Amino acid sequence: MSTITTERLDATFAALADPTRRAIVARLASGEATITELAAPFNISQPAISKHVKVLERAGLVTRSRQAQRRPCRLQAGPLRDATAWLANYRDYWGESYQRLDALLAELTADGGSAATPQDGRS
Repeated sequence: MSTITTERLDATFAALADPTRRAIVARLASGEATITELAAPFNISQPAISKHVKVLERAGLVTRSRQAQRRPCRLQAGPLRDATAWLANYRDYWGESYQRLDALLAELTADGGSAATPQDGRS
């Protein structure tokens, strides 16, 4: 795993905090698109979509190129890969927590529920 900077993670998560930007990222995952193409499914203006794309560009999630009159946007996977790697640490934590919970449930079931009796003397 590459070294993940706090600034890069902050920029990635901030960019992905907006549902329109997440939808743009999802669309670009299937291939490049122009601002006009990205704006089509939304009920917002092309300049507004362009502003969203600029946020994604600053976060390193999107690049734009020039092909004659066309300026297609492309998804860049690096920041998403870094965010996924960072989140994997917490996925492991929750996986271990669920394993402990499963073991406790198995113990309670095997004891016929007797292990569920309060330990403070109350019944």
